[in-house]
Amino acid sequence: MRQRILLMYITARSGHYQAARAVEQVINRLNPRAQILTIDAFQYLNPILARMVDRMYLSVIQKAPELWDYLYDNPKVVERSERFRKLLHRYDSPRLKGLLEEFRPEAIACTQAFPCGLVADYKRENGTRTPLYGILTDFTPHAYWVHERVDGYVVPAEETGRWLIDRRIDPKRVYAVGIPIDSSFAGSPDLNVVRRRLQIASGIPVILLMGGGQGLGPILEAVSALDQVNRNFQLLVVTGSNETLYHRLIRRAPSFKHPLQVFGHVDFVADLMSVASLIVTKTGGLTTSEALAKGLPIVALNPIPGQEIKNAHFLVQEKAARLVKESDQLPHVVQQLLDDPEALRVMAAQSRRLGKPQAAVDTAKLVLGV
Repeated sequence: MRQRILLMYITARSGHYQAARAVEQVINRLNPRAQILTIDAFQYLNPILARMVDRMYLSVIQKAPELWDYLYDNPKVVERSERFRKLLHRYDSPRLKGLLEEFRPEAIACTQAFPCGLVADYKRENGTRTPLYGILTDFTPHAYWVHERVDGYVVPAEETGRWLIDRRIDPKRVYAVGIPIDSSFAGSPDLNVVRRRLQIASGIPVILLMGGGQGLGPILEAVSALDQVNRNFQLLVVTGSNETLYHRLIRRAPSFKHPLQVFGHVDFVADLMSVASLIVTKTGGLTTSEALAKGLPIVALNPIPGQEIKNAHFLVQEKAARLVKESDQLPHVVQQLLDDPEALRVMAAQSRRLGKPQAAVDTAKLVLGV
């Protein structure tokens, strides 16, 4: 069993980080003697550029999402950026070399394409044989993941794996075990206990509204839209780290006709999903994987261009989700679902079929070599 494991992600407030942490926790459980180094690769290797890219990304998706849609996995952009990536990898290579020589990992796993490509290029240029695993956190890959020196790809679904295989990745290197998520999503809590603790009435549908860890997206507009639905339900809203949104909703809660509970950054999302009848959310890979693990029907609300819209299209194609591009469409779609228990049942069954609550365990075993 391998003892020294290097886990690399980018951006602390991201699904990439959550996936890395989920794998780290399972490795610690399976092998308490393991030495694990989990780092933000971009911040570690190139902190100034990391801050610039992070600010630029948030600005683009908020102010010019159509630009991100054009840039994301565009073959022309991939081709034209190849020279820049090589220069960046060459610039970061000395720090990576120092890290690898000091820590001497027996396996490396990356939950984002940038560090995975960097290590793959380093392996090619230096003849390094350390096993390298790419852990994909979205249902549709992009070209930056494809490298000949990646020893194994952990992918969310068989369809994701076929995309890689079609690009000449050896099928033996593709493992469709799912996106690693926290072990709490694999459990089956006592729902009566959870309802009492969260003060949720039984026998009434529960809609869970989330905007990812940062509370992004039109959450306030979505709450107002959902309040127009002519059915009895309870609404739970998770605002994550968005404190401004949290306080706005708390102030406005008494004015809504449907019961509304607002939560900030919480560590019991698995319990909220367990009691929910359906979830309205952005379609980041981690949130949707958690919902699938809980067998939740998904309403994909206003996904950002790029990875989120591709995730949404995948889930809609698999009949686990409905896509709503604008908040004003939300009441109609949710009303239809609440009026049609059979449609909700089918969506829930499809979610359970796609869900892989043991993904972190399977990934950890792969990385440990057991």
